[in-house]
Amino acid sequence: MSDATLHAHAMDPDSFAVQIADSIESFIVATTEVAKGDEPDSAVPFLLLEVSQLLLAGGRLGAHVDIVPDERYEPDAGPDDDVDELRMRFAVMLDPVDVFSEVFDPYEPRRAPVPCRISDNLADMVADLRHGLAHYKAGRTTEALWWWQFSYFSNWGPTASATLRALQSLVSHVRLDQPLAELDGLDTDEDLAEDALAEEAGRVMAAEILGPLGMRTVK
Repeated sequence: MSDATLHAHAMDPDSFAVQIADSIESFIVATTEVAKGDEPDSAVPFLLLEVSQLLLAGGRLGAHVDIVPDERYEPDAGPDDDVDELRMRFAVMLDPVDVFSEVFDPYEPRRAPVPCRISDNLADMVADLRHGLAHYKAGRTTEALWWWQFSYFSNWGPTASATLRALQSLVSHVRLDQPLAELDGLDTDEDLAEDALAEEAGRVMAAEILGPLGMRTVK
């Protein structure tokens, strides 16, 4: 059944919630496993796959009619889990390519790109998704769906989209045997304009990251 029919409430809400919750929990579990670093040779391709699959769930939430929570105020879901360890693990694992440039709103004219980190994005996405999952596991299904839909539009959706673009670009550079432009010295606490980003660009050969990140160039 197409998600377009959700606008007519044709799909059982409970079934929809189970599918979304399964997708989100699968992403959290898989991403947490990747962060352990047991299989660094497949980290980037695996993250590319996981973020792609998560965005499918996000697209379904985005196509759904607005979900209205049962209560006026959000029930207490308890303390959010700390994601700093997850963030640091990814920062170390992805160190050569962690920082990338992104335009937050493609419809805002002349918006300069800003530096972002894949590690920050992944940790922030997991934090958002875990918050909704806490509601879901407590039996507050509508609240969970509302949170996931709201935060898809406001935070984790744009963050996941930017992360997917960075991962896809990274894999493409390596598979197509194209050197990467290095943003050496660029950091996320800087507010650099487009010209400054261009000045930061250097040259890094893809061979430097093939082994640690588990990718191969085309023959």
